[in-house]
Amino acid sequence: MPNPTRRFEAVLFDMDGVLVDSEHRWNDVRIAYAAAHGRSWGIDDQHAVMGANSIQWATTMRNRLALDDMPVDRILTAIVAGVVGEFRRGSVPVVPGAPAAVRRIATRWPVGIASSSHPDVIAAALDLLGLHGVFGAVTSSDEVAHGKPEPDVYRLAAQRLGAAPERCLVVEDSTNGILAGKAAGAYVVLIPNPTVLPAQHAVEAADAIIERIEDLDPDALPA
Repeated sequence: MPNPTRRFEAVLFDMDGVLVDSEHRWNDVRIAYAAAHGRSWGIDDQHAVMGANSIQWATTMRNRLALDDMPVDRILTAIVAGVVGEFRRGSVPVVPGAPAAVRRIATRWPVGIASSSHPDVIAAALDLLGLHGVFGAVTSSDEVAHGKPEPDVYRLAAQRLGAAPERCLVVEDSTNGILAGKAAGAYVVLIPNPTVLPAQHAVEAADAIIERIEDLDPDALPA
């Protein structure tokens, strides 16, 4: 349970880009899917789906690729299977120091995942990270009405840990993730991922910026 004497009641981690360097693998799978249907998938398309939950991004893919006759669930299933396959093949790098940092922080604070990813992808990532059983809450945007930048997934993760969202520390790397954490009322730390850098307005919205997850110390963050 959260400790009321601490500044933060819980620490909530994004997954893609924070714990696993997977954003480019998602994009590779979408590029291949588009090519298989005679379409192309570019950087603007990639930004259009970041932070969305599965139904949202699959719908966006159908619209942007003009696959009007393709059921959304078929697109969703194909992309999720492709990304899970990337994890199973070992082609998704773990962010250096991430598992150790999570374990260290989990000895002092309740920790949770609040990810935009499909639950099957989250499970594959936890296998890779070796962190099954460490998180007190594992939450997907597929469980809520709206993906990031709406705050729904962070509010649900906080609720599952018995913490007030405004007393949570959120660890993020993306534009929509930072905005989601701030919309939930949380303190947001940005750890930039060079694969997909956040927009300047999101950088400015973050409460603190650190370069490496290994350096994350909730007690040392500026007010």
